[in-house]
Amino acid sequence: MLYVYVLQENLLKWLSDDKARDQFVIRAGTFTEVYWNDARRATPELVYQKQYWTDSYIQWSPLGTHLATVHRQGAQVWGGDDKFVRLMRSQLKLIDFSPGEKYLISYSSHEPSNPIDTHRVVLNIFDVRTGKVRREFKGSADDFTTGGNMGVSGISWPIFRWGGGRDDKYFARLGKNVISVYDTETFALIDKKSLKVENVVDFSWSPTDPIISLFVPELGGGNQPARVSLVQIPGKEEIRQKNLFSVSDCKMYWQNNGEYLAVQVDRYTKTKKSIYTGFELFRIKERDIPIEVFELDNKNDKIIAFAWEPKGHRFAVIHGDGPKPDISFYTMKAVNNNVSRVSKLTTLKGKQANALFWSPAGRFIVLAGLRGFNGQLEFFNVDDLETLATGEHFMATDIMWDPTGRYLATAVTSVHEMENGFQIWSFNGKHIYKVLKDHFYQFQWRPRPPSLLTPEKEEDISKNISKNLKRYSKKYEQEDQDVHHLLDEEERKRRMRLQEVWEAWVAKWKQLHEDERAFRMQLRGGEDSDKEEEAEYKEIEAEELVDVTEETVAFDLDQE
Repeated sequence: MLYVYVLQENLLKWLSDDKARDQFVIRAGTFTEVYWNDARRATPELVYQKQYWTDSYIQWSPLGTHLATVHRQGAQVWGGDDKFVRLMRSQLKLIDFSPGEKYLISYSSHEPSNPIDTHRVVLNIFDVRTGKVRREFKGSADDFTTGGNMGVSGISWPIFRWGGGRDDKYFARLGKNVISVYDTETFALIDKKSLKVENVVDFSWSPTDPIISLFVPELGGGNQPARVSLVQIPGKEEIRQKNLFSVSDCKMYWQNNGEYLAVQVDRYTKTKKSIYTGFELFRIKERDIPIEVFELDNKNDKIIAFAWEPKGHRFAVIHGDGPKPDISFYTMKAVNNNVSRVSKLTTLKGKQANALFWSPAGRFIVLAGLRGFNGQLEFFNVDDLETLATGEHFMATDIMWDPTGRYLATAVTSVHEMENGFQIWSFNGKHIYKVLKDHFYQFQWRPRPPSLLTPEKEEDISKNISKNLKRYSKKYEQEDQDVHHLLDEEERKRRMRLQEVWEAWVAKWKQLHEDERAFRMQLRGGEDSDKEEEAEYKEIEAEELVDVTEETVAFDLDQE
């Protein structure tokens, strides 16, 4: 039997752009638009535009292969030029892709017919490639409200959290005193039972490995301490644990390579009248997973923000109680007696910042002042510990790096009535262009799949570029110059087109004037007004007697 091979559409064609540009999608008004970020031309280049493409919002898949549009009747997943899969589910409100893009989870809720009843919730797990439902979960809204940040109707989203890595092998959700972990071979519970953890309130997957970190608060008024545990999946064995005392709150931050876990612990003082903060730093890849206790120089400082450097070993903390907090940088790679220790790199005093945005490539970070700071931006080089540039996007609500770390987008969405739109900046703080859009709702860079090169190969390429930087610089400077010449030529042609339009307009009205000449002569009794000489006007002053009044005046002669 002979099989006919059908050529499939290349869903990664956009990655072969000869200018190595990235794409982004925006929603403004009733339109959804996809653009190339053409930084050399300092303008976006439209790829696709459609009105009423979505009923609520749009979302790229984690590797950038698909774009999902959300509708009340379901979601549509688009890929390539026109291919799409329709995932039907009425009253759909939320979606979430798996890290490897194999699956999509949808959330739908239905109003109860009886006001005293709760919302009915339906969650479907779809196969993205075929559109088929692999597993369905149903229940009341109360069944899905345990833990996490509250979302639609009090629901924590995402309800199901995907395991680390791109193999999409495990997903889990938090329940009352349990964490239910499922595998995607059977879409059933591992070992047909949930992981029992008394009083568990939160958990988080490692971004790269099947490891769950979980937090259990204190019980019995402090008789049973709080704890953070690391649990290996699928065996469900606890591989590390740390007991914590006098705990008020706890947050967990994974580094994107899964090498480190930072646990921010807010503790009560002995008098329980105030709170101070410390960190428990787990070195996941090292033997026995050592834990280091870390505190700021002033442990009473309020922690405003924490962020790991992607693909790196550093982290940044915004801390302080004043209107201008401090920002400190630390490294996990400092070596003391052959033992790795956390060490401070520097502290920046009195910054107008309340959010941290690391470049996806590491090294560079934007210190941003949102909300009360009105969009203050500082571009900082952590390698050299120096500020590259400062800027401002007034009333900015969102900040997003492109997946390569070359460009940054800042946006003002429709939460503000004025200045809606976005701006594009280079990694070193140079402002490139600005686009204003009324009723601006959403901006999303298109993600890129990870490099197929090994870290060693990438390092070799980086060294080669550094070694031959002058040669590469000359090449790209010539390309930039060619682009500028092209832009100059396009501007010259644009002006010529405008001049041609103007001259055509003038010629049109001259011809109309000539065509109406006979009609004008008829109205003027045969006089050709076009041949009349220019009249000469002179200004003459003239006096005119308007009125005369006679009045008799009495005169007394005796006074003489």
